[in-house]
Amino acid sequence: MSSSTTETAADPSPIVNIATGFMAAKQLFAASEVGVFTALSDGPLTPAEIAGRTGIPERSARILADAMVGLDLLAFDGTRYQNEAAADAYLAGRKGALDLRAFLTFWDQLSYPHWRTYTNSVRAAAPSPFDTSASVGEDVFLPGVMTYNALHALMLAEHYDFGAHTRVLDLAGLSVEFVVQAAARNPRLHADFVAPKPPAPSSVDERYRDRVTLHTADPLTDPIPGRYDLVLLEHVAHRFDADDNRAFLRRAREVVEPGGRLLLVDFFLDASDGRRLDPLLAGEYLVVDGTVVYPEDEVRGWLGETGWRWLETRELPGSPRALIAEAV
Repeated sequence: MSSSTTETAADPSPIVNIATGFMAAKQLFAASEVGVFTALSDGPLTPAEIAGRTGIPERSARILADAMVGLDLLAFDGTRYQNEAAADAYLAGRKGALDLRAFLTFWDQLSYPHWRTYTNSVRAAAPSPFDTSASVGEDVFLPGVMTYNALHALMLAEHYDFGAHTRVLDLAGLSVEFVVQAAARNPRLHADFVAPKPPAPSSVDERYRDRVTLHTADPLTDPIPGRYDLVLLEHVAHRFDADDNRAFLRRAREVVEPGGRLLLVDFFLDASDGRRLDPLLAGEYLVVDGTVVYPEDEVRGWLGETGWRWLETRELPGSPRALIAEAV
């Protein structure tokens, strides 16, 4: 065939980039575990210096560092490496910062190997047995999950203005950190956290314990202790079926006046915006425990059925979406 009639070959990069994604994840997990980001917390280092700080061979240090440059977590000036902003903020172990290393350990030691069963879950639309009873599960699962939830709380507080609210209810949520972050940004804000098994009071930063109250109650049947201008349903939607979700939304509507707000924070499917994170986490929930990441348009339908008017959806960086609604 003449070269003038030969069609240009399609670019295979999307396939290769995705297929090597498991390698990228494992490089990140390894870099975190051996302490590459911590080693760089005091400033740029050469591969030999990274090796000296971490105790790994220089060859391994160079591979990990170059991989992290390619993944935009490190920068390289031709001689030395340094943390980029995300790595410096969340992986360098800085005092007072949100440390995501426990979250990476969870995905590395528990979630990563479990994903080998994912195709079975796809075929059955059901989870594979996931045992967290062993010592590694007890030590890794809950700290990892709660660390990732803390990131979600931080990103919500960064991207939603809690300044307009004074009475907030976190109904049936998984982490008190959401209302703690809200209280940290608004000294007038008081919050109630209502759940069947709320966290220990010590989980609330002592600076906010006079404004964040924990209640042990059934969120659907027991009395709710007040009236609110904002109700937060964080990580509720994926844990319950459609009927239960409608019940939670009705319960939330009962405790706010018209014009009050709702924040529905979770992962939701919406292929129209091309965001990868939600369907990836839908796979995680499917293979781990069978819980459901719902299509956003279905959830917005629930809002309309239960006395809420959807206002907008905000994508939280590295975190779920926040559906913002108003009581009608």
